[in-house]
Parts: sequence; structure tokens; C-alpha cells
Amino acid sequence: MFEGERRNMDSKTLFEKSRPGRSGVAVPNYWGAENAEDSSSIPANMRRSAEPALPELSECDVTRHFVGLSQKNFSVDTQFYPLGSCTMKFNPRINEKAAALPGFVSCHPLSPAELCQGSLQLMYELQKYLAEITGMDAVTLQPAAGAHGEVTALFMISRYFHDKGEQRTKVIVPDSSHGTNPASAALAGFQVVTIKSAPDGSIDLEALRANLDSSVACLMLTNPSTLGLFESKIAAVAEMVHEAGGLVYYDGANMNALMGLVRPGDMGFDLVHLNLHKTFSTPHGGGGPGAGPVGACGELAAYLPGPIVRQTKSGYELAAQPHTIGRVRMFWGSFAVLVKAYAYIRSLGAAGLREASEMAVLAANYMRVRLHGRYHVPFDTFCMHEFVMSADQLKAEKGLHATDIAKALLDRGFHAPTIYFPLIVEEALMVEPTETESLETLDAFVEALLEIADEDADSLHECPCNFPVTRLDETKAARKPVLHWTEE
Repeated sequence: MFEGERRNMDSKTLFEKSRPGRSGVAVPNYWGAENAEDSSSIPANMRRSAEPALPELSECDVTRHFVGLSQKNFSVDTQFYPLGSCTMKFNPRINEKAAALPGFVSCHPLSPAELCQGSLQLMYELQKYLAEITGMDAVTLQPAAGAHGEVTALFMISRYFHDKGEQRTKVIVPDSSHGTNPASAALAGFQVVTIKSAPDGSIDLEALRANLDSSVACLMLTNPSTLGLFESKIAAVAEMVHEAGGLVYYDGANMNALMGLVRPGDMGFDLVHLNLHKTFSTPHGGGGPGAGPVGACGELAAYLPGPIVRQTKSGYELAAQPHTIGRVRMFWGSFAVLVKAYAYIRSLGAAGLREASEMAVLAANYMRVRLHGRYHVPFDTFCMHEFVMSADQLKAEKGLHATDIAKALLDRGFHAPTIYFPLIVEEALMVEPTETESLETLDAFVEALLEIADEDADSLHECPCNFPVTRLDETKAARKPVLHWTEE
């Protein structure tokens, strides 16, 4: 742990802390003093035969218990969170304040357009900003998350080829893709074709060419890939797919590496989704809320789900695209998330967005070079915002696994990076430092990893040791999870 850091080690449950007669509140008698025992209005089959087995604690005890639980959590506000592929960066609080402005908070989603012109203007301008950043012609803000954006784009692709009278049934996905890519393609009714990566980690052009025919609807691609590598042959890839009549779809989960540097539209992509809750500064994780806007070029823009905000001479209004696939979300999407992204873009500006990406790339390469030699880096070349290293050599040397390293990092006050992904790298650890971390934090994390690599493997098999819950039997936890509390 960092010097001076203290972690709440209390692991007792509320039931274990309970003492008879303690209470933090005085509940009024619903029935009145004169009818305290009269519950005849409650059906007999719904009445308790005994008092509920609830814990009894004072308000002070309850408060400390739940605050203590919150202090056990790792978060971007308390620790370094280098979760590769997810961009868990610190989020400026000014964006939260913007989203909490009374005019936004009090605006009901069913309000007529003339009463929410400010909100519509924000959405219109955000659409324009995201279109400019990605190189797309138009953007919808409706989708609720990245995977939702993926499946939205794939529904658009399906409708597009249907309208053209083409029966295209396949979607090509590289083996280094995010797991949501094949899942979204299957959900949209396509057959998923997986192609292997080349030895250098890039997309294998020969494998791609061998799978391209008139049945291919699109190629789903993340650039930089989940290996943290930029697809330098992307122009050739796009040209090959387009020559076969297919489309090229950009998974924007890794856009944090490219803001202001490269635009997907300029690389030949036809559609793109963005994770506003990764790249554009909305807190990520915990199940939401998120936002996954989708952008499209050319004819495909007409298929975007709507309504989309457009500007008129008298103000802003909502309008449907001519060939829209229809709504994919109630109302206008996660509006508070949109406000935060808007505030982030406006506060940084074009130069600031570019600098953020440059700093993210610099941080990842700094850490990659510092760890070189002690950890195996399968693709040890210039990376983008993240890089993948492997514990395979440490496993061969002394039986040290990626899981052991991840658990040992917890003991040292760091959240672990993504492990065992991408699947094409044995004992993978995928690290994404983001642009928001200081040099001191990066150095502390690197030193922790170097220290772990030199420790005795047997002791690391027991980590974490400084937590209320230590190393679990993961197989038993998966097969026989304890889903309820019992007094036994």
C-alpha cells in the first residue's frame, strides 16, 4: 500500500454486529396506539408469524458499516486503475457540475421542443463535435453503451443491404477484438467469421482476403487493437472490404488513443461507435449509465436511429432520418452523460483533446519500456494508449501466473490491469495507464510490478493478504457460489 494509506479491515456483517434492543430510528405506529394489535386489514396469508430476523444497530454503527464497505472498494478516485481496454481515467468534477445545472436537471424529457432549446442546442453541437472528431457525416446520441452502439450499427447495416436487395449474412471479426463484437453481430442475425491475427499482432491480410466474398456485410475492427497496436495497413484493409462490397465498422472503445490525431472516417471506416463513458469523461463502471453514440458516412447516415437534433432558422428541433431503423432508446439517450461529454470537449478544445491522446500514448510507452526485460512483452514495439505483457516467462521460471500478479498488486494499493485478455496472449496482462496519471504514480506501479516479479512465487500464491477476503477458491466460487447469508 502507499505510505500513509489505511484500509478499513472490518469484515463483520451487520448480523454479527447486531445487539438486541439497539435502534437508530423510531418508527411511528401505523395503526395508532388504540389499534396497535389490530392488523385485520392485512390478509392472513400475508402476515408474519414471527418478528423479522433483522439486525439491530444504532445509526452510528450502520453509518460506519456502510462507509467502511465503500472504503474497501477500488476506484479511479482512490487508486490507480490501469484496466486495459476500458480507459478508466479520472473524470474532471467540472463535468459533473455542468450536468447538475438546474436547467438540465429540471428539464423533463417529454417537454415540448420550444421549452428545452438549450438542451437541444447542446445535443446538436455534441453531434457536430463527435462527427468532426470521428470523420463521420452524422451522429445519433441515442445508444446507451458501447455494445448497444455496436448492435445499433449492425442493425443499420442489415437494413442497408436489405434495401439494396443484397443477401449479406457474414460479419468478419479479428481474434483480438472485444468480446462484444461477435456477440453484437450474432444478436443482429449475422454469422460471425473469426480471422486470426498476423505474427506481428496486426490483422492478417491474407486471412482477410480469403474470407471476403459477396456474403460479407462488414468487418468489425478496433484500431488501435486490443493489443494496443495501430493497424498501419488500415487503408489497404478498408479498400479490400469495400472492393468486396462490404462495409468497415469501427469499434471506438480505444478512441482515447486517437482524439485529434486520426479520424476513423479518414481511415476508411463507414460506421463508428464511441464510448462516452470511456473516452469522453463520464465515470465508467458500476453498470452505467453510459452512452454509445453511433456515427455514419454517406448513404448510411440516413439509417441512423432518431430523432436527431437539427438546426432551423427558428431554433432546434427533432427530426427523423429518411431511412431510420427507428428508436433504440427511450427519450433522447442518457442526457446527463451527454452533458458531461460536451463539457469535456468544450473545456479541452481541439488542442486539448489531441494532447490528452498524446499523453495517454506517452504514458503507455513509458511503462512498456520500463518493464521490458523483466516481463515478456509479446509485441514489443511502439504501442498506442495501452500495451499487453505476459507472465508466461515468470510462469515457466517459477510458476507465477497473471492471477498471482493481479492479486499481489491489490496488496500494494493498485487495482490490477486486465488479465487473460486478449485471449491470443498467454498469461496476458493488458495495461492502460491513461493520460490523467502522474509520473510518480506510473513509477510506483512499475516498481510494484518489478518487486512482484522478483518475489518468491509461493508467497504470492496467497495474495491478497491485507484484505478482509483473501485468496478465494475461484473454481468453487464459480461452481458453488454463496448467494445468501445464513446463521450457520
